[in-house]
Amino acid sequence: MNMPNERPKWLMLYAAVALIACGSQCFAANPPDADQKGPVFLKEPTNRIDFSNSTGAEIECKASGNPMPEIIWIRSDGTAVGDVPGLRQISSDGKLVFPPFRAEDYRQEVHAQVYACLARNQFGSIISRDVHVRAVVSQHYEEDIHKAFVIRGNSAILKCDIPSFVADFVNVISWHSDEQENFYPGTEYDGKYLVLPSGELHIREVGPEDGYKSYQCRTKHRLTGETRLSATKGRLVITEPVGSVSPQLNGNGNQEHITLTRVPKMGSVTLMCPAQAYPVPFFRWYKFIEGTTRKQAVVLNDRVKQVSGTLIIKDAVVEDSGKYLCVVNNSVGGESVETVLTVTAPLSAKIDPPTQTVDFGRPAVFTCQYTGNPIKTVSWMKDGKVIGHSEPVLRIESVKKEDKGMYQCFVRNDQESAEASAELKLGGRFDPPVIRQAFQEETMEPGPSVFLKCVAGGNPTPEISWELDGKKIANNDRYQVGQYVTVNGDVVSYLNITSVHANDGGLYKCIAKSKVGVAEHSAKLNVYGLPYIRQMEKKAIVAGETLIVTCPVAGYPIDSIVWERDNRALPINRKQKVFPNGTLIIENVERNSDQATYTCVAKNQEGYSARGSLEVQVMVPPQVMPFVFGEEPSNYGDSTAVQCMVFKGDTPLQLHWTLNGQPITNEHVGIRIIKMSPKLSSLSIDAINGQHRGLFKCIATNAAGMSEQSAELMVNVPPRWILEPTDKAFAQGSDAKVECKADGFPKPQVTWKKAVGDTPGEYKDLKKSDNIRVEEGTLHVDNIQKTNEGYYLCEAINGIGSGLSAVIMISVQAPPEFTEKLRNQTARRGEPAVLQCEAKGEKPIGILWNMNNMRLDPKNDNRYTIREEILSTGVMSSLSIKRTERSDSALFTCVATNAFGSDDASINMIVQEVPEMPYALKVLDKSGRSVQLSWAQPYDGNSPLDRYIIEFKRSRASWSEIDRVIVPGHTTEAQVQKLSPATTYNIRIVAENAIGTSQSSEAVTIITAEEAPSGKPQNIKVEPVNQTTMRVTWKPPPRTEWNGEILGYYVGYKLSNTNSSYVFETINFITEEGKEHNLELQNLRVYTQYSVVIQAFNKIGAGPLSEEEKQFTAEGTPSQPPSDTACTTLTSQTIRVGWVSPPLESANGVIKTYKVVYAPSDEWYDETKRHYKKTASSDTVLHGLKKYTNYTMQVLATTAGGDGVRSVPIHCQTEPDVPEAPTDVKALVMGNAAILVSWRPPAQPNGIITQYTVYSKAEGAETETKTQKVPHYQMSFEATELEKNKPYEFWVTASTTIGEGQQSKSIVAMPSDQVPAKIASFDDTFTATFKEDAKMPCLAVGAPQPEITWKIKGVEFSANDRMRVLPDGSLLIKSVNRQDAGDYSCHAENSIAKDSITHKLIVLAPPQSPHVTLSATTTDALTVKLKPHEGDTAPLHGYTLHYKPEFGEWETSEVSVDSQKHNIESLLCGSRYQVYATGFNNIGAGEASDILNTRTKGQKPKLPEKPRFIEVSSNSVSLHFKAWKDGGCPMSHFVVESKKRDQIEWNQISNNVKPDNNYVVLDLEPATWYNLRITAHNSAGFTVAEYDFATLTVTGGTIAPLDDGTGHGNVHTRIRLPAWMPEWLDLNFMVPLIATVVVVAVGICVVCVALSRRRADDMRGGQKDVYYDVVYNQTMGPGATLDKRRPDLRDELGYIAPPNRKLPPVPGSNYNTCDRIKRGRGGLRSNHSTWDPRRNPNLYEELKAPPVPMHGNHYGHAHGNAECHYRHPGMEDEICPYATFHLLGFREEMDPTKAMNFQTFPHQNGHAGPVPGHAGTMLPPGHPGHVHSRSGSQSMPRANRYQRKNSQGGQSSIYTPAPEYDDPANCAEEDQYRRYTRVNSQGGSLYSGPGPEYDDPANCAPEEDQYGSQYGGPYGQPYDHYGSRGSMGRRSIGSARNPGNGSPEPPPPPPRNHDMSNSSFNDSKESNEISEAECDRDHGPRGNYGAVKRSPQPKDQRTTEEMRKLIERNETGPKQLQLQQTNGAGFTAYDTMAV
Repeated sequence: MNMPNERPKWLMLYAAVALIACGSQCFAANPPDADQKGPVFLKEPTNRIDFSNSTGAEIECKASGNPMPEIIWIRSDGTAVGDVPGLRQISSDGKLVFPPFRAEDYRQEVHAQVYACLARNQFGSIISRDVHVRAVVSQHYEEDIHKAFVIRGNSAILKCDIPSFVADFVNVISWHSDEQENFYPGTEYDGKYLVLPSGELHIREVGPEDGYKSYQCRTKHRLTGETRLSATKGRLVITEPVGSVSPQLNGNGNQEHITLTRVPKMGSVTLMCPAQAYPVPFFRWYKFIEGTTRKQAVVLNDRVKQVSGTLIIKDAVVEDSGKYLCVVNNSVGGESVETVLTVTAPLSAKIDPPTQTVDFGRPAVFTCQYTGNPIKTVSWMKDGKVIGHSEPVLRIESVKKEDKGMYQCFVRNDQESAEASAELKLGGRFDPPVIRQAFQEETMEPGPSVFLKCVAGGNPTPEISWELDGKKIANNDRYQVGQYVTVNGDVVSYLNITSVHANDGGLYKCIAKSKVGVAEHSAKLNVYGLPYIRQMEKKAIVAGETLIVTCPVAGYPIDSIVWERDNRALPINRKQKVFPNGTLIIENVERNSDQATYTCVAKNQEGYSARGSLEVQVMVPPQVMPFVFGEEPSNYGDSTAVQCMVFKGDTPLQLHWTLNGQPITNEHVGIRIIKMSPKLSSLSIDAINGQHRGLFKCIATNAAGMSEQSAELMVNVPPRWILEPTDKAFAQGSDAKVECKADGFPKPQVTWKKAVGDTPGEYKDLKKSDNIRVEEGTLHVDNIQKTNEGYYLCEAINGIGSGLSAVIMISVQAPPEFTEKLRNQTARRGEPAVLQCEAKGEKPIGILWNMNNMRLDPKNDNRYTIREEILSTGVMSSLSIKRTERSDSALFTCVATNAFGSDDASINMIVQEVPEMPYALKVLDKSGRSVQLSWAQPYDGNSPLDRYIIEFKRSRASWSEIDRVIVPGHTTEAQVQKLSPATTYNIRIVAENAIGTSQSSEAVTIITAEEAPSGKPQNIKVEPVNQTTMRVTWKPPPRTEWNGEILGYYVGYKLSNTNSSYVFETINFITEEGKEHNLELQNLRVYTQYSVVIQAFNKIGAGPLSEEEKQFTAEGTPSQPPSDTACTTLTSQTIRVGWVSPPLESANGVIKTYKVVYAPSDEWYDETKRHYKKTASSDTVLHGLKKYTNYTMQVLATTAGGDGVRSVPIHCQTEPDVPEAPTDVKALVMGNAAILVSWRPPAQPNGIITQYTVYSKAEGAETETKTQKVPHYQMSFEATELEKNKPYEFWVTASTTIGEGQQSKSIVAMPSDQVPAKIASFDDTFTATFKEDAKMPCLAVGAPQPEITWKIKGVEFSANDRMRVLPDGSLLIKSVNRQDAGDYSCHAENSIAKDSITHKLIVLAPPQSPHVTLSATTTDALTVKLKPHEGDTAPLHGYTLHYKPEFGEWETSEVSVDSQKHNIESLLCGSRYQVYATGFNNIGAGEASDILNTRTKGQKPKLPEKPRFIEVSSNSVSLHFKAWKDGGCPMSHFVVESKKRDQIEWNQISNNVKPDNNYVVLDLEPATWYNLRITAHNSAGFTVAEYDFATLTVTGGTIAPLDDGTGHGNVHTRIRLPAWMPEWLDLNFMVPLIATVVVVAVGICVVCVALSRRRADDMRGGQKDVYYDVVYNQTMGPGATLDKRRPDLRDELGYIAPPNRKLPPVPGSNYNTCDRIKRGRGGLRSNHSTWDPRRNPNLYEELKAPPVPMHGNHYGHAHGNAECHYRHPGMEDEICPYATFHLLGFREEMDPTKAMNFQTFPHQNGHAGPVPGHAGTMLPPGHPGHVHSRSGSQSMPRANRYQRKNSQGGQSSIYTPAPEYDDPANCAEEDQYRRYTRVNSQGGSLYSGPGPEYDDPANCAPEEDQYGSQYGGPYGQPYDHYGSRGSMGRRSIGSARNPGNGSPEPPPPPPRNHDMSNSSFNDSKESNEISEAECDRDHGPRGNYGAVKRSPQPKDQRTTEEMRKLIERNETGPKQLQLQQTNGAGFTAYDTMAV
């Protein structure tokens, strides 16, 4: 193929960039990455886009590829399309957008343009099909209908004329007449009117009446949708015929060309034949046979209709295309009209293959497969560039690198185009040459030799050549070129120049070239010397090209190089460019202006110069004038001539002609070529014949190039025989082939016909059949028979001349034939037989007999006899055998021969007998139910074995009880099925044929294999147990279906009616006979239907699933309450309650009833007072309620599972009513005319009392009743003006807004002079609220005035501050407390009488603290028991339970008063919790209970065995994390660290290894000892394990253990035993033993001392409200674990981390102060760096001192505490005065009452008393010290309890998580923004928390002291300005204030991110101070660190004796520690367990 070098610029640039980007990767050994591919269109735009200017259009183009292709829109000429504001824009997603525009903005180059979409990526480019965009501007248009002239009786056609500028968009949709007739396009073809598919109105058989109608057409614009009626009306002008009229055609000529662009089977076609005549003519339509002048009538059917003369084709197909002829005739004459119809089908193309990978140099073929009609051109493009190939098949003979890319095939016609793309990728390994090493520019003196070297690589291996100034260098006496190939395939080439001269200077270039590319390198060699210019050869260049030449200058230095022409320095015009390096460029060279001699002049600074000349010759290539033979084809015998004229080009010229690519020579008869001049040649043909047809080409060549022009000569040639057929004779049954070939132009059509009958004359077309076919003129008759004999006609026609024809005779010759070619004949052995053969054919026929292909002669064996019989159709031959033997089983063949051939027939003679016994019976395979047998086939007795009978039985049965399997006789393998698994069988086999049965074979014995059970479990029952549990019971399958021994069952369950898979549980088999199996399925959803299946399994597998059993779990209780609860008051005793049922999904069952719970609001708390009403409806009316009472109501739904969640309480008040009667009435005599009436209010006022009415009436008299209204607040009334000694009757009523109530009882009194003392008040019960005032009345009357006295609980009352008697006799009690409750009696006495009343006072107070006890714990839940305080008077409404994890927030839970137990769930596993409870009643929340300290179950991870955990190889170690045990709490993650054994710093490998995975530590060195540290985390904490291991050698061997006394590389192998010590004296054993003894001894001492001082010093003897704050130093949260190997260390102080601590600090950082200390110290080892209080219980003493409450400090910031904040040298490590400490870590820590408290000494004036120096964790000998541990110590003022709890809403805080919950014991002024910090003995912080929200309640240490005394010297001072804090729990190590401590440790760097301006050193969130656990991991000797010595201060509040005792007791501390250190020498507690 011809591929031009021209490429678009962007494509070249793109290719270059792509090559640079991919480098050699593009030619890798492997084929291109399958993921990477060139662009492919996903959405290609359509061929035509028409749109209206009012709508606009969007054209979408999408392509895929990898990388994603870029979309560019281009015009048809290939130029890119840009945005035209407002008219055209390209959106970001690649769409071409045409917005709506105004008509005046129409631009043809935008809106009537051919566009294409180009997609490109680095692998190539593709272009879409042509997109013809046409915008239509809305313009006014009108349709016109012209008059139609028609002869009566003919058909008329009215046409709707649409203006041409809208004709493409406007269609006729209907016609309308002025008589309101409407005509629409349809399928009715029989009526008078028909709207044709093309829009015309066809009117049949026009009569005079049709002339009076007028017609209009209605059209529709398909873009705008606008419809309009034609502006004019058309009508018919009917002419009456005058005489006869021959058919006349109206219209524009007699040929109409119709092209339809319809989809096949969719469009309808109208072919018109507009002729009129009288009489009315007949119309006939014909269609021409393609390529001929022959025509055939158009067949009319449902699809093709003819209406008058109009032919209508519906659903046109491509086959309808062609030339149609309409013939019109009447009696007068005729006319015809031709119409060419082209039915188009949409074009589509496909390239096969769509992608191919081809190796370099191999051929590649792309085939373009296309469909559609018509197809005018086929063209190909590569990467968007035309490649000038127009055949469907594109072949690249030898693929080169530049051939890779995207290929496209385009098919086009006038209307549309289609494309397909394919990608060609390069395969194989191609590395284009690359220069790997090259020489550099060099400047040198003449004389020495020069050695230039180039090294190049590539595949294939490149060759290297050398050039000097563009001229190739050849070997000579001074220049030597050599090269060789290195072992890695690089080529090394060198150039040696012997004794270099100045003339050798110049530009040297080495060029590496291979078939896949070229690489070159050039550099200058400068040799000092005079200028020199090498000779330049003549330069010939073609006109129009660019001349580039560089002057070959030598010598150095050169000052200037110039070019001259005719002594003028260049440039002298715009085309010339001269560069300082001597390069001359002349663009677009022309002969006239540029052909000349150019001179190059080189000068140096001294003025020496050299000149060299270059002759430039410009050559002009030829150009040939086009020529043509004429547009019409020439006819046979015509003459023609053309001339080939070269109008431009250099001579000499060669002109020659070719025809169809072959040079025209003398062999081309009739062609004459005459050379008229050097530039003119003439070609002429006198008599054209068929050989002259083809493409004539004139080619002109000269030295500058070549040019050609061509023209095609078309010749009409009548058919002529190439191969004329002749008579043929064929043997019967052969495949006959008769060739008939003719030539001509157009190519003739060759057809065959067969004569009718036996003689030629009449012929008919050959019927298509299976064995007769015509291919390219050749007649094929397969398997020719006699019936095919006869005369045949071959005819060749092409429309030129009359055509050719030839008649031939085909005859068929028949050789002999046996109708039966092969048959079998059987005979029983020993009986006679006769074999017969009948041959048909032309006689004479001779027949011979063969036996097994040997001639059979009866003379040799008298058992055989042959006879022949002549028949009419042939011959019959018989062979008789007297007695058959086994040897007669043979193939007998009779051979018949005549003159035309021979035939044979075979008889397979079979002598039959019974078969022999089968043998070699063996078992091939067996399963549980079948056995596969094979055997050897015995002799079958020449009778096919009908069958084998396999007989089998169980081993214990007899052969009379057998089963049989019948097997076809042709097989020697069979399968016996329906056996029982695991059973022993005997098997034998018998053969049988038609003659009889053989003997039985020998029997074989087999045992069938076990199988999975075949039976389903039986009697399956699924019953709900409760709401989340179902019990499944079942029995085993039948015993016969076990197929082995059942091992167990799989029970699967899932939600019914879902597609989810079953969840299976495994149950072991119960061996007891007949026993039911059962399984409880738990944790199911409430009231949910589950499907259960069961399958049995044995060791083979599982049996079939049982049928699904469906069952619901028990109904649960509704999880949501009824919603929209509302109540409405109906009357004073009824309320209506309504609600909406809860959502169906929350019902958890079938809601049966609803319960309404109601009670008066003031009794609501008391469950016993609540009433319940059930109802099934969604509302109910509550009856019998109290009047005018607030009611509280809740609604709940009830299912069979119980009561659901109650709704939120709602409240309604019943209506008021008239009140009841006053409860009691008194009438007391006040004098002789006055009586005092008093009363008690009604028990049920039924509303608000508005007034009382007092009725009085004189008894016995008929006087009217008097009434007196009394205000509602007045409870007595004085009746006056009464008559003395006259009885009066009184009664009282109460009234509400509703009305007057019932009257009280009547009472009678009589005024009198005697007034005894009486009390008007009534006995009553008063309820007072705690801390409020109470008043009890005592209104008395009497004369004389009575004396009033009160008794409280029987004791005479005397006034005090809280209680006094008011003037009216009432008793007032201020601020009632609980003790005030009881009986109060009032006594009134005068001289006449005395009276008394008794009141009862009830005090309502908040509940007292309840009792909380722990009843059960699990890993995630605690169960507590709650009991109210016995002293509570007011009814308890419920409890609030408060709980928190050790480092978390407080959470609360409401508990009802009836709950005996409460579960706290969703807790952290293995974590400490604090729990307390408060009660509440209608007064409020009460006091808090004691805090309960507990923990959930679960432990830290457990260490695995090393062999199970670690797997070592030479350069890696595999860690099997599943070997770790989780301690009951699921693992969260692991941290993996490693280091070489001799290194100190640890390297973190990963800090988040998941527990289920194995993990491989890579990149280890072989044969090297390593340390591995694993930190395992779960929610209970973390465990650290350290391992020694040695990697294997490279060969997989192990290395010798290190000589350290242990050498096993196991965990914790840190203790080395001297060789002389016995093995049992292991320090790991001895140290714990000794430590235990010491601890027990010390513990006894402590108990004794404590008991002796308890009576005097017990600090717990205070009031009940003392608050003990207990802090456990257990580890907590996911990030911290306390791990101890020895059980006696179980509860020691540990690493306390907050909950969000994820990882231990990263080892190896700058903050690993522990490691620095380890490196810098020597001396004794220590067991533990954290302090263990169990080692010396005497260290702390309880000191009797009054507690100091911090008044007003609810949050624990003791502002103004001078003792704490006063800073004094020597006091850095003191703890706060008066701080009470609770020591933890003892066994008793789970019981807070047993915890030991101690208190610090008070300072006097801020100075300490004679207190010994405070030692660190490890106390050196001789330094008595007050030993503290910050971890777990806490100071707490006692009196602050009530205050603190209530200040936080009842919540207490132990380790409080936020500043506002700071601890009262926190002495630090700024400590509210501190984190937890533990400072350990090595100077590292135990924990530096995540943020200021974690306060340390026990931290009293000043911040500067934490670091100053810890790190020593330089870092102590800068932090002094941070403010002072009292020190607590400090350890000073190596401080600058302790110069004598002997610590050589250098000061550490300040923490990262530390800002000196920060107020807190710990505020850096990245602080990474290591934990004590990590400091404990020290294996080297530990140094002794002295404590800071304090100056004894003389002042102290204590006596000298007290101080002396205290000091004596504390002296045991250092001694004890010293003892432990001594015993622990050589032992490490670094149990990898951290503390």
